[in-house]
Amino acid sequence: MNKPLLPDQLRSLIPLNALSPRQLQTLRDQLIPRPLLANQVLFEGEAEAGSSYFLLTGSLSLQGPHGEPRRLVAGTPESCHVFAAGSRLNRVWALEDSSVLVLDSAQLDRLLSWRQSHADLLLELATAGELTDWLEELLENPLFAKVPSENVRTMLNRLESMDLPAGQVLLREGDAGDCCYFLKSGRAEVVIGLGSDEQVVGELGVGACFGEQALLTEGPRNATVTLLEDASVLRLARQDFLALLKAPVVAELSLALASEWIAGGAQWLDVRLLDEYQRGHALKALNMPLHLLRLKARLLKQDRLYLCYCDSGKRSASAVFLLTQLGFNAYSLRDGLDALSVDEYAALLSERGNGYLARSGGRTERSG
Repeated sequence: MNKPLLPDQLRSLIPLNALSPRQLQTLRDQLIPRPLLANQVLFEGEAEAGSSYFLLTGSLSLQGPHGEPRRLVAGTPESCHVFAAGSRLNRVWALEDSSVLVLDSAQLDRLLSWRQSHADLLLELATAGELTDWLEELLENPLFAKVPSENVRTMLNRLESMDLPAGQVLLREGDAGDCCYFLKSGRAEVVIGLGSDEQVVGELGVGACFGEQALLTEGPRNATVTLLEDASVLRLARQDFLALLKAPVVAELSLALASEWIAGGAQWLDVRLLDEYQRGHALKALNMPLHLLRLKARLLKQDRLYLCYCDSGKRSASAVFLLTQLGFNAYSLRDGLDALSVDEYAALLSERGNGYLARSGGRTERSG
């Protein structure tokens, strides 16, 4: 039976190399090589739309909706990058016995966006001596999947920290909900039912969020939660919790309008990883990876219009939200590069290599 690839084996695969060991563990079941026999079709049309692929061994033939097939050989720099079915690639087959990784595109994109969105925040806390295991666990909860890092920063400033003893009841079934809690350390027991009908249904550990259901539904508490050991607990008031989850309104625009604004003096910002940028980027686009954007934003000009792009639109939406919070005027390319046709994609990402650098004062220079 094939075994999942180890983290060390994934370091050359882009963008898997940007994920944390914790995130790679969530993909463990998908990190098992899939064998392909010579001439076997990997996908055709959009039969497997929603999947992302990496070539591990052998060679493949990749064909777009028009044009000659191109060969992809394992071990080459090109084979280290992800590829997927879509408007630019609609048929792939094995030229010899080969093996590939097949991952869920949406999950991969979510993990990558999460990692880049919150990387600087987690680094700040770690540098300040703060243990961040609880926060990493918390932010991987699907409830917080779309919460921008700026909202999380605000939440951290509004949390009420409490050190409580074992046996402390934090929630009682049937009570009204005016707050939710996070476990920073310790364990808690979840019980439903009252009196002789009591039943233990779960145990909560570090990073758990509980009490949020009553806030979302405006109903009574649906369980009783009691600490099993001395714990550090963080309390968040209802109004702050709802503000945390409020989805930001991010300005978007089409490629056609973006092209007009670029001609008028706007600036492209490529918020993908450097390896992704170097494979192909827009003319004079600055590489501002999302996880470095807060730091590098000091090089931008407040009076210039910035247009952000990434593959799916998720990272660029987070970038626009952050830039807007910092006082910049920014827009996101609607639905990202994945929504472009073959011709649009080739025309936009027409440059390769290191590209351009931003200098203090907003100057842009060719780096190589």
